[in-house]
Amino acid sequence: MKRNTMYSKFLLLLSFFAFALFSFQQKTPYDLKASMARGEQLYVSYCLSCHMDQGQGIEGVYPPLAKSDYLMADKKRSIRQVLYGISGEIKVNGKTYNLEMTGFDLTDEETADVLNYIRNSWGNKGAVVTPDEVRTARQ
Repeated sequence: MKRNTMYSKFLLLLSFFAFALFSFQQKTPYDLKASMARGEQLYVSYCLSCHMDQGQGIEGVYPPLAKSDYLMADKKRSIRQVLYGISGEIKVNGKTYNLEMTGFDLTDEETADVLNYIRNSWGNKGAVVTPDEVRTARQ
């Protein structure tokens, strides 16, 4: 009987460690709502002066971010452009813009946050941008 009790305790302990290990390996989902709230503040600081309060931009000068086919077409490109800027001609919603935008000195999380805000505001609906994706884009 004592051997059976020890075996049961061993199995219970082993189950506990297996559960703990499994729990730590599970990735928690990225909190889009919190990211967007942080991103809104970054948008006000870095982007609003050119792209305006509703992401509408200024026709012929600064492209719109609201309902932007260009922005939404390539998440990785958007990450790189926030990090490193862009220079030259682009086509947004059928209109041509020839622009220069400097990159921004933001952390991986800040970059993800501002993009999550932009890519999920003003009629945009985009996949979550994570700090890991930004980190990868830097390499």
